[in-house]
Amino acid sequence: MTKLEQIQRSIAALSPKELKAFAKWFEAFQADVWDKQIEADAKAGRLDEFAEKALAEVRAGNFRRF
Repeated sequence: MTKLEQIQRSIAALSPKELKAFAKWFEAFQADVWDKQIEADAKAGRLDEFAEKALAEVRAGNFRRF
């Protein structure tokens, strides 16, 4: 049995209360992973091109205020 299969079986065996707590934890975990990836991409300059395009649109007046 793979590690993933073990995890899947463990999750399937959780009580509704435990499953709710796990889901809440996992959502926060995923958000943290995403935040770290965005931070790493920003530091590595992988977002610079997107930022420049967005700023050029703003400078050209191609945006709406909400």
